[in-house]
Amino acid sequence: MDERKWRKSRYSGGETNNCVEVAEEAELRLIRDSKDPDGGFFEVPAAGFAALLGCLKASPRRAA
Repeated sequence: MDERKWRKSRYSGGETNNCVEVAEEAELRLIRDSKDPDGGFFEVPAAGFAALLGCLKASPRRAA
């Protein structure tokens, strides 16, 4: 069983599974699909993840 503390974006509303989840592990951020929590995850360096979030926050929102 996965003992990591996974969290969803506050923009997901918390009740839906249509998003990604993130867990912190030392200098890594782990990312997985909330619809398939047993399907695996990928790791990115914490600094790279922070840079990605910074870019997303700085870019204008686009309609889906």
